[in-house]
Amino acid sequence: MSDEPKLVVAPTVEKLERLATSHGALAPGTGLLTGVIALVLAILSVLAVIGFHFPAYLSTPELRHVYDVQTLRYVLFGAMVVSGALSLVNIVFGRRRWLAASAFAIVALAEALGGPTVPIGDFPDHTPYVGLDFFVLDLLGSTLVFVFLEKLFPLRRDQPIFRAEWQNDLTHFFVNHLIVGLVLLITNRVVHGAFGWAVSTTVQSFVASLPFLAQLFLVILVADLVQYWTHRAYHEVPFLWRFHSVHHSAEHMDWLAGSRQHLLELIATRIMVLAPIFVLGFSQRVIDVYVIVVGFQAVFNHANVDVRLGPLRYLIVTPNFHHWHHSRDTEAIDRNYAAHFAFLDYLFGTAVTADRKWPNRYGVVGDYVPLGFLKQLAFPFVGSTESRERPTLAPGEAAWTKPQDPPPPA
Repeated sequence: MSDEPKLVVAPTVEKLERLATSHGALAPGTGLLTGVIALVLAILSVLAVIGFHFPAYLSTPELRHVYDVQTLRYVLFGAMVVSGALSLVNIVFGRRRWLAASAFAIVALAEALGGPTVPIGDFPDHTPYVGLDFFVLDLLGSTLVFVFLEKLFPLRRDQPIFRAEWQNDLTHFFVNHLIVGLVLLITNRVVHGAFGWAVSTTVQSFVASLPFLAQLFLVILVADLVQYWTHRAYHEVPFLWRFHSVHHSAEHMDWLAGSRQHLLELIATRIMVLAPIFVLGFSQRVIDVYVIVVGFQAVFNHANVDVRLGPLRYLIVTPNFHHWHHSRDTEAIDRNYAAHFAFLDYLFGTAVTADRKWPNRYGVVGDYVPLGFLKQLAFPFVGSTESRERPTLAPGEAAWTKPQDPPPPA
């Protein structure tokens, strides 16, 4: 990421702003890597403390019954200790003191607000809410798990954690998590209202009588069949593609890239997938496991990992399979629609056939989707699909490319 200014010492706020708008590798040994870790943990700590203060409005009801509050207090305490310790070490050794001091000040703010000892009393369980706890826990957990996997099994070794456009995708991640309550409310009301007529107690009793593993396989298969055809419609119907192109506009694949998704597509897809699950009446235990499988696979298959799984890649969707779906290479256009079972694409004749293992480029052909959360939210209604790329002749072949990204700010 951007280096510290050498000629003009900018105020700390300006330096933080420049840091947040830059991208690139975090060079070890300079205090930048540990400073960013400390800063992120400090910010998440403050958000967690605020969540403790207003649990009725900032926590997700579905999660309240799952996690243990005392465990969360320990996690918060650990995050504050690590952030504070890293900050103090960098301050003592004179490494990016402006960054270390900022992180330490935010940790001090978290402690001043009550830290992990904020008392939680009784509160109503049916209040309007935003999923702040969902955002904090998922960001912390996903970063620890998937960044580790991307460093252990990297596909593109030169791609940094903070690659170009990471800010755009983090905004999508943040908003999609905060509005989880609204999404659930809309999808549940639509599904129950529009598909209640299709519910059969006979069918639901039969499904409920199946063994757990049979139910789990069936719920994933049913969901993927619906998602396959819904996904295919997003590609083949021009108006729907305007929404889905937002997701495909990511030109770098990693665990965060899958978060780039238009809100209306997110809601519509969930309605289509949840409808048959509701009608068939799968047990709550099966649905809970299905949600975990979906959550992991959705993030993992976008990750920057060199994973193909041998012959299993013809059965289940892997990162290799889904990376091809996001490619702008000719042989990958409108291919590999399945989200869970790759054999569906082979069955319906939409699987990628290529002479190499991995695609070369990602993104939308024409590069016409704008960058920025609000611009991408408005794009399906006001955006132009006219190509913004310029043709350049690559060595040995004609290729459509866009100008190289500008270097990070100095």
